[in-house]
Amino acid sequence: MAVNVSYITASQLVNLKSHPNVAIVDVRDEERSYDAHITGSFHYASHSFSQKIPNLLQDVKGKDTLVFHCALSQVRGPSCARMFANYLAETEEDLGIKKVVILERGFNGWEASGRPVCRCADLPCKGQSA
Repeated sequence: MAVNVSYITASQLVNLKSHPNVAIVDVRDEERSYDAHITGSFHYASHSFSQKIPNLLQDVKGKDTLVFHCALSQVRGPSCARMFANYLAETEEDLGIKKVVILERGFNGWEASGRPVCRCADLPCKGQSA
């Protein structure tokens, strides 16, 4: 099943975050540990993303929308989102994922727009906003 990859703004994500079927996937590498992260996001570093797709699928079971981002969502976020969409297209199984989207302007844009971030070190994030 082909899944198109599209973009979403921070404002659109705020509206989506309240839905239980949405998962946020942070593909930044080491900068997540010192830059904070979007509350409730999963961390799958871009440098090892392709090998970890099966783990991600386990983490997001029951979700139908995955939102990918890196620092600016110009390289790592889009490439991981496309890699994930291609993986979905190649699998015979219906995993229930209908949308793969990329957060415009990434984490930096999210934080710069005054959106809440979390500074916990928990994986997965337990959701304390700072």
